Amino acid sequence: MREHQHIEWKTSWRDEYLKWICGFANADGGTLVIGRDDDGNIVGVADAAKLLKDIPNKVRDILGIIVDVNLAEKDGKEFPEILVDSYSYPVSYKGQYHYRSGATKQELKGAALDQFLLRKRGLHWDGVPLPQIKFSDLDTTVLSEFRRNATKSQRLSSEILDEGDAGLIEKLHLTAGEYLKRAAALLFHNDPERYVTGAYIKVGYFESGADLRHHDEIHGSLFTHADVTIEILKAKYLKALISYEGLQRVETYPMPEEALREAILNAIAHRDYSTGTPIQIRVYPDKLMIWNSGQLPEGWTVNKLLAAHSSQPFNPDIANAFFRAGMIEAWGRGIERIMDACKAANVPEPEFEFEPGGLWVIFHYPEDHKSSQGTGATTQETTQETTQEKILDLLKAKPTITRKEIADKIGLTTDGIKYHLTKMRTAGIIIRVGSRKAGHWEVLK
Repeated sequence: MREHQHIEWKTSWRDEYLKWICGFANADGGTLVIGRDDDGNIVGVADAAKLLKDIPNKVRDILGIIVDVNLAEKDGKEFPEILVDSYSYPVSYKGQYHYRSGATKQELKGAALDQFLLRKRGLHWDGVPLPQIKFSDLDTTVLSEFRRNATKSQRLSSEILDEGDAGLIEKLHLTAGEYLKRAAALLFHNDPERYVTGAYIKVGYFESGADLRHHDEIHGSLFTHADVTIEILKAKYLKALISYEGLQRVETYPMPEEALREAILNAIAHRDYSTGTPIQIRVYPDKLMIWNSGQLPEGWTVNKLLAAHSSQPFNPDIANAFFRAGMIEAWGRGIERIMDACKAANVPEPEFEFEPGGLWVIFHYPEDHKSSQGTGATTQETTQETTQEKILDLLKAKPTITRKEIADKIGLTTDGIKYHLTKMRTAGIIIRVGSRKAGHWEVLK
């Protein structure tokens, strides 16, 4: 017999052990035994009868909960057993929140405390209301793109899709009373980082270790992240092997695009946004690594996650919107889809590694791809310049041209066009004059 999630042993009573009782109450309950040493041997206590009266009173007065204290006896030695129920509301010890995890007690702070308090209230992080944001703050272009995707996926009725923006947001369960939820800002605002720190993706190429050669950041609404990230990775970070099927040119990347996209979408849906840490993608000559802050379900290991081939989304409101738009197949099938895509392409299945604070998904390249991967500097500059030159020609020819029109002519997504326009605006190459709907573009240089 040994200590575990639901049992703790102490040789004698100290008032600081109220923290352990607090931890049991905030977790799944448990038993604190006074009069056993760390090996489980019964040593007994001399004042057991007094503790039967003192402990319940101290627990009630300091923690505000009720516990049962039983007097046990073995080999002539008496020892109290304190039985603690799990409480549906948060219990604090002098303003501190403790939690039992495994055979240890932890004091919850920062993001972990925020998540705990929300869970006790039956809420999740992306479902918290944001009084600062209004319906008029949402990006109508992103909402229109969502409607197009949802129409294709047929996961929302035409009646819902034909409603105004406010009605659509409400039907997606992205409102809490009169306010919009955090998920609405992340999904449909063109600058969600005004409300959520670190809501972007960092991509970097590393020759080895910490030797960073070049990097990019993907900002904007979460709906734009996956497509823009895929386009940047293919244009600047990954090199394809070229083959031909008859006259058809075939480009093969180190991993299937379907698997890579699913891994990125999983990172977006499962990420713990309360930490303020962006998703990170590290590209090496022999592998690609995706990291997102978060945690496994309590009691789960990476092996259990892989065996189940599924997990529930950390941000259910965000995941639901992705599902309605047809960006993910169904909740909990992400890992299975990644594995199936890699098997079908006959490439190594990715590794999943959990470290305190986050999860890594690691794609190892097949042998025939390792020698072809490099810094991509020449490819990066050439692809970027060529694409932006095409965009500039279109802006000069028609200053009022829309992102969708540019995307259709060049063959990129509207999110990819937005990325290039933003880069050129930041570089002082172009400016936008007037409003998003009635304005026009001017080429400066």
